Amino acid sequence: MRFMATYDLMETMRNTNQWLGASAQAFASYPAFAMVPNPGLQWMAAWGEVTERSFKRMVVKPDWGLNAVPCNDGRDHVVSVEKVIERPFGDLIHFNVQGREEKLRKILLVAPMSGHYATLLRSTVQSLLPDAEVYITDWHNARDIPVSKGKFDIEDYTLYCVDFMKHLGPDINVIAVCQPAPLVLAATAYLAEVDPDAQPRTLTLIGGPIDPDATPTEVTDFGNRVTMGHLEETAIQQVGFKYAGVGRRVYPGLLQLTSFIAMNLDTHAQAFSDQIMRTAQGEASDNDRHNHFYDEYLATMDMTAEFYLSTVERVFKDLEIAKNEFVVDGRKVDIGKITRVAVKVVEGENDDISAPGQCLAALDLLTGLPDAKKASHLEPGAGHYGIFAGKSWRNNIRPLVLDFIDANSGAPKAQLKVAT
Repeated sequence: MRFMATYDLMETMRNTNQWLGASAQAFASYPAFAMVPNPGLQWMAAWGEVTERSFKRMVVKPDWGLNAVPCNDGRDHVVSVEKVIERPFGDLIHFNVQGREEKLRKILLVAPMSGHYATLLRSTVQSLLPDAEVYITDWHNARDIPVSKGKFDIEDYTLYCVDFMKHLGPDINVIAVCQPAPLVLAATAYLAEVDPDAQPRTLTLIGGPIDPDATPTEVTDFGNRVTMGHLEETAIQQVGFKYAGVGRRVYPGLLQLTSFIAMNLDTHAQAFSDQIMRTAQGEASDNDRHNHFYDEYLATMDMTAEFYLSTVERVFKDLEIAKNEFVVDGRKVDIGKITRVAVKVVEGENDDISAPGQCLAALDLLTGLPDAKKASHLEPGAGHYGIFAGKSWRNNIRPLVLDFIDANSGAPKAQLKVAT
């Protein structure tokens, strides 16, 4: 009960701050105050608006909100989100561009389960939709999953990826962003042994910790600074009675968010200070740059305790992927068994989460894959977020990834024309 009380205390603090923000905005916006303009009241209302919005977003799953996609017929086509496979801990979803002829390129984006929803890859999806049929793994918030649904650790995560790839067939091209990179590499190796014909055509690994010790960062070296007992005692809590997953042991999203913000506290503090001033001056808007970023950044999800702890212990501390010693469902996975899946590694020069070298280590593990099917790219000046979103992704990395997919697809290039 102690851990459940801690979880409820964090939710109480969040709820209280949301209420304080709403109350401050309502009080300072009282019509009678407009007769005597007061900069202090304007600032108070602005503080309340920004505070209420920020704390409210922490427990709301963002919508995909995808724009219409321009097609060859000169019209914009609406995008609908459709579930292909439904599972307790995550779904496989397809972004169906209505009225468009099916694209030959099929891409599966494996989203990270590291505290944010799959919607973190919204801009990535939007950039790929004109050129491909896009699927994505939509992981669920652990607080909303009843205890009766069982456990979910990194082996279960890997097997989910295996099932999704098998369902989509051998024509799929997989892109793993950040956290799932080592597990998707293991899932591909698993398929190479148990069902070779179900392997994807290509695998692109973007900024993932294949070997966290290759170039340690503050994030990836975290596992070496704490014992598993200490981590379980301080980081794991039980979901309170407010949610369907009551009693489930989780690593709370709010705790993860605190860690994220602490890493760049000065930057975030300045961003919110500037936004309050813009709001007070009437220069802010509902979907301005600040709100567009923080509506997504602040929306966090809980991870199951077994997933979080097994990730730290097996990927970061014991380096099971880096040492090619990973075991899935009692079967030792040999990454060297991958012999025909083309693999591309993408890293950012200024990535402070998965520094250059960590993801590149995957190519050394692919001992059975010809060099002609290996590729790598280091994006100059790009940070972690930039290698899958923003200008670096759109202008430089995305075209390279699509060219890599096309070069290993076997389809005529004329049928794989890239939209500009």
